[in-house]
Amino acid sequence: MPRVAVEDNSRMSLRIRAEEKALLLRAVALKHTDLTDFVLRHALLAAQAVIKEADHVQLSGRDSLRVLDLLEHPPAPNRRLLAAARALPKRR
Repeated sequence: MPRVAVEDNSRMSLRIRAEEKALLLRAVALKHTDLTDFVLRHALLAAQAVIKEADHVQLSGRDSLRVLDLLEHPPAPNRRLLAAARALPKRR
């Protein structure tokens, strides 16, 4: 699992090549906004897309049918599953 960097304040700094900054500044001018707003807005959209992709499971039609079939007709528990169930603490 990736580490999450946590800082004490709301500032974030990064190094960027001059050509990349010029490209960002051109886009900023075209959008009539400021650099912070532009970078933050697009970084947040990218972050949300990454998180959505990580949280979402896409199954093929065949796999979806297989999952539904297993839910409706679960296989009998095998020896290892029964042993694991017996090893669980007893409920009160």
